[in-house]
Amino acid sequence: MELKTHEKENTQIAEVISDSLVIAGAGDGLDLLGTLYFQGYSGAVLYENTITPDFFDLKTGIAGEILQKFTNYRVKLAIVGDFKKYTSKPLRDFIAESNRGRHVHFAASLAEALEGF
Repeated sequence: MELKTHEKENTQIAEVISDSLVIAGAGDGLDLLGTLYFQGYSGAVLYENTITPDFFDLKTGIAGEILQKFTNYRVKLAIVGDFKKYTSKPLRDFIAESNRGRHVHFAASLAEALEGF
């Protein structure tokens, strides 16, 4: 895993780059949050392919658990990917609701993700 730093308005945002899963379960999300928090990052960009597919199945509770921790610690999170492929109405509603908020958003590109910070 590599952290590439982006700066926006004196805020450091970590782009998390990996060829393998960074988040395979809720514990991994907490570990990542700790790493980011203690390195002084205020936000993070994750890629869909580095997150377990179970995250996108809301019944597992993984997404809610991880996103709640990021929100509690005030570390903004953007997830980049192609979310049109998901047909689950609850997931689509969750993504739309998240994108209206301030802490978590889903984007189609890195540039779009960084705009959200």
